[in-house]
Amino acid sequence: MVVDDAVRNRYSAASKEVEAALCCPVDYDPRFLEVIPQEVLERDYGCGDPSKHLRAGETVLDLGSGGGKICFIAAQVVGQGGRVIGVDTNREMLALARGARAEVSERLGFDNVRFLRGQIEDLGTNPDRVDVYLQNHPIHGEEDLSRFEAWRAADVVANPLVADGSVDVVVSNCVLNLVAEIDKPRLFAEIFRVLKRGGRAVISDIVSDEPVTEAMKGDAELWSGCVSGAFEETAFLAAFEEAGFYGITLLKRDEKPWRTVEGIEFRSVTVEAFKGKQGECWDHKEALVYKGPFSSVSDDDGHTYRRGERTAVCRKTYEIFRKAPYAAHFEGVEPRVAVAPDELREFPCTAGTLLRSPVETKGEGYDATLAACEDNSCC
Repeated sequence: MVVDDAVRNRYSAASKEVEAALCCPVDYDPRFLEVIPQEVLERDYGCGDPSKHLRAGETVLDLGSGGGKICFIAAQVVGQGGRVIGVDTNREMLALARGARAEVSERLGFDNVRFLRGQIEDLGTNPDRVDVYLQNHPIHGEEDLSRFEAWRAADVVANPLVADGSVDVVVSNCVLNLVAEIDKPRLFAEIFRVLKRGGRAVISDIVSDEPVTEAMKGDAELWSGCVSGAFEETAFLAAFEEAGFYGITLLKRDEKPWRTVEGIEFRSVTVEAFKGKQGECWDHKEALVYKGPFSSVSDDDGHTYRRGERTAVCRKTYEIFRKAPYAAHFEGVEPRVAVAPDELREFPCTAGTLLRSPVETKGEGYDATLAACEDNSCC
């Protein structure tokens, strides 16, 4: 079975005639549906709503944007100050989305959406530029092929479809499972590449509660139907971690399966994951206090935070844990006097869990005696 052909053929047909078997029931905010043409709403083949987790002013990339429904919802959420990019490889679906764009923008009063043709596991290559090159430089033999490959490698750098670090949020709705198994690690690497530092991915997709059998993987109908290519649920989360993401959180997990095939349950989940923990570790004498409710928790790098204890961390970790999705569970402790730049030292992040002494935070020789509420405030 050729995965790309099976998916392309089925979704090309589904762009012209509604296929109910390709979608899960999803409740979208009806306010955002009013401006979207009916033919787009009818040909929505998603399993979740990642647009619920967007904010005004953000640049959003929708992988496998299909008929454009999530893009048109996202356009309203991010507003005129934001931007939405949809990427899909299916020409018929792109035609549907592009055809609806003018109507949606007229109803909104602004146009902040564009649709690009491309493979979501290769957001560097621009297929339209490739087509132009091949029209002007047909491949007749090995030498032509070598010249083309050299041109494409250079063009990916000079004219990427989606540039490095250019997107605040990557969303996708029931599409990652359609990518061939061999290409899935590259897919996650591409998601990571295009995100800004501090950006995040919000992905809705189908996962299985057990590994999919090899026989099912060879079934074109099941693969194109969002079944055979599904990640096993723990492997889906692990894929984000392996790509370098942190703060990986299950935002939604359907209790009831969407389908059950040969005893394997397939259900919709939505996962959020952040980019930005890479980089050097410097000691600014800061600490984090885990507030509970568990006696202790561990992060992805093996550091354990015990409830109520001052755990020593580097500046990078301190800043990460003071933001979502951690901030509600931690208090930050900063040094009484900021560490001077020429006194900074590398923090041993790989040395396990270290505690921060209050003496270290206050500074050697600190012996102040202060009366309670001496500033006339309440205790």
